[in-house]
Amino acid sequence: MYFRLRVNSFFSMKADPTALVAKLVVVIDDNSLILEATGGLLRSWGCCVVTAESCDDALVRLAETEAGRRPDLIVCDYQLSGGRLTGVDAIEKLRSAFCGASEIPALLVSGTASAPHCEVGSGAYQLLYKPVHAERFHAALVRCLCPATVGPGNPTVLPQPQQWGPA
Repeated sequence: MYFRLRVNSFFSMKADPTALVAKLVVVIDDNSLILEATGGLLRSWGCCVVTAESCDDALVRLAETEAGRRPDLIVCDYQLSGGRLTGVDAIEKLRSAFCGASEIPALLVSGTASAPHCEVGSGAYQLLYKPVHAERFHAALVRCLCPATVGPGNPTVLPQPQQWGPA
């Protein structure tokens, strides 16, 4: 996952700039540079962030730093190294560690067109294709965390596609 960010577009984001403040976001990716960049971007938007290279690492870090607080959102790369788990497996494993597991929204990020199509709804994932543009990433986060803000009557959030391709 990497981001293209134009300074002018960042400051003109249409989604509610306070929608992400204090939300606990868990980011799982096996690439440490991506973890650092994603964590920094999320923190700049006011999120509390736990980054981890695996689901097991995420559970340990949540217990250590957030006293086991349930995440508000999970962001996970689809293709994790080691080949044992996909991002879908990692999301489901993390969800199952908390009550109301299927209620934790998740963004699955993929660099390949062979990633599965993800259904929208309870227990589903929003699928983002790399490269992930900061504007779309922000809008997807807001859409996942504040589903009531989505709709044709609210122009502040992009329409909800089931998946995005590169722009």
